[in-house]
Amino acid sequence: MKSIVVREIKSFFGSPIGYLVIAVFLIGNGLFLWVFKGEYNILDSGFADLSPFFTLAPWILIFLIPAVTMRSFSDEKKQGTLELLLTKPLSIWQIVNGKFLGSLILIVMSIIPTLIYVWVISGLGSPEGNIDMGSTMGSYFGLLFLIAAYSAIGIFTSTLSENQIVAFIVAVFLCFFFYFGFESLASIFPSFEGLISNIGMQNHFKSMSRGVIDTRDVIYFLSITVLFLSLTVYKLKSVKL
Repeated sequence: MKSIVVREIKSFFGSPIGYLVIAVFLIGNGLFLWVFKGEYNILDSGFADLSPFFTLAPWILIFLIPAVTMRSFSDEKKQGTLELLLTKPLSIWQIVNGKFLGSLILIVMSIIPTLIYVWVISGLGSPEGNIDMGSTMGSYFGLLFLIAAYSAIGIFTSTLSENQIVAFIVAVFLCFFFYFGFESLASIFPSFEGLISNIGMQNHFKSMSRGVIDTRDVIYFLSITVLFLSLTVYKLKSVKL
């Protein structure tokens, strides 16, 4: 599996994709948080916290992660190398996990530089250092689980077609639906609001953002991640057969 992970990371940084993903995420967030006027601008908000970043990040990642994962198996299908990959002395689970971890590592690398925001916000606080570190770290923790779930969805959709654009669009739709869709459904059916919103990612991400890591939220994100990785394995097994 290690060879698959290394291969994926090398392919990302052997082309402009890896650098472009990191640049788009950092520049996009930076412009909205520090330059553009609006509700996400931290300097205009008057509060020394990173809640605008954690509100904005899931939106950007909905498009960014599918752009990274869309080529995972679609490209293998298009080039006719998928069957060759499946004949390697690795289980299908190892191949899928290798692809998944490669994509996950790239996205996490784009998140790491944003830790400088914590230092900047801490310096802007009055008094200096006045920042809710519990909430901030909880939000980062939740963001990692959100990235894992988005990545698993993207890896799965890349097995559905050899057309990367199709894989991208389906992944964006599924990520959007799982994060925002259930909140909208909950407002339509107020009698089942609590039940429906608990199925969506947004409710669990917000729960983590309060700084309290509930095992129910962790289990939820792990379940979504494992579900879509399992669907990926099932799809690949049907190809192998």
